[in-house]
Amino acid sequence: MGHNPDIYLLYEYMEKVPFTVRMKVLLDAPVEAALLKEAAQEAIGRFPYFSVKVGLDAGQNYTLEHNDKPVAVLPEKDERLTLGSDAVNGHLIAITYRDSCIWFNYSHTFCGATGGLFWVKATLYQYMLKKYGTLAAPKDIKLPGTPVTEGELFFPDADKLPDDEPIYSYDGGDSNLALGRMLKFLFNPFAKDNYYYQFEIPEKDFMEYASRIDGSPNTILTAMMFKVCSRLFKEKKNTFIAGRIAADYRNDIGANESYRDFVRFIHIKYEWNMKDESIEKLNMRARGAVIRQNQKELGYVRFKKSIRDHKGIDEQPNLKEKKKYASIHSTFRSDPRDNYTISYVGQTDWGGMEEHIKGFYTITDGDLMLEVNAINNKFCITFQLINKDPKPLELFCKVLEEEGVPYSVSERYTRYMPKIKLP
Repeated sequence: MGHNPDIYLLYEYMEKVPFTVRMKVLLDAPVEAALLKEAAQEAIGRFPYFSVKVGLDAGQNYTLEHNDKPVAVLPEKDERLTLGSDAVNGHLIAITYRDSCIWFNYSHTFCGATGGLFWVKATLYQYMLKKYGTLAAPKDIKLPGTPVTEGELFFPDADKLPDDEPIYSYDGGDSNLALGRMLKFLFNPFAKDNYYYQFEIPEKDFMEYASRIDGSPNTILTAMMFKVCSRLFKEKKNTFIAGRIAADYRNDIGANESYRDFVRFIHIKYEWNMKDESIEKLNMRARGAVIRQNQKELGYVRFKKSIRDHKGIDEQPNLKEKKKYASIHSTFRSDPRDNYTISYVGQTDWGGMEEHIKGFYTITDGDLMLEVNAINNKFCITFQLINKDPKPLELFCKVLEEEGVPYSVSERYTRYMPKIKLP
């Protein structure tokens, strides 16, 4: 392919679903803006693939051009940033801060949580070195001055991947129970904001509970959210409730070290007659789905489809047609429609920084979506909703209480997902 593989999600951009990410770090002391600004400029030099601005070539294809302007480090305001704008020096990334919190804002087009953490860790480490002196570095940190590796930049050749058919492919179809809820949000011109709550669950308590029922954070939260949805939605004939778990498939395609986003979904279908089953049994159903769908072959299929979609975009004659094609031939939108999503990146090494980090939350698009991080002996869960109705939150709290899992939960926050200015 002749074009940068990082551009293609830009063709699917919508203001209400902008495909942007915010990583929120809660520190143990107020942010020192001058130090953060210095650290941000030092760190970004290590990541030329993030230091870019969007252009448009003669064939009306998006391009990512080098951007030598400073990364914007701005006070956090109760409003949405516009990435790619003059306010952030044209970058698709920006940093904001308020009190003891730092937000790392970036476009999803070139990376997800894995790649985003490359930049977040490096910036935070440079900041903390200035603030506290010597700190143990995470083993996987990419320090300023070190070379960009071939593994970071690696992008597979789809033609060289095996054509083996998956042993099992999910065929459960779409669950439309929450479709009206989402359409109401998308078509309401005044629905510009969506919301989240921050949960903390002690790691020791949660993992002891997980051990008792032979579960993992992903499968247990999948089971719990089925309970929530079975009480939230009205039962209708010939309907079902489906959840999905984000599954990183980079290892399947040999892109182990890549900064790029390689995510597919494991789908779990629950029938209404399961709503009174125990969390333990519902968890086992989720585990079964993970076992059946955790195949390299499904990673090959996913990646090859994305490459076909990219080539189809390239073949369109102008930007309008490219965007139209992308909206129809979308790797993400072609997934079966589920009611809720669980996303957990697993344990993350923060080195000596961890003693200064009180919480770490990932904020993304999505309704009934749980973004999960583990840090400082606790799980930090972002419980995300598209409206102010507290009922899903209350139901989730009730399920945790029924299972004896201790937790604390914050007030409601507005997500303020960044917009993107495109040529």
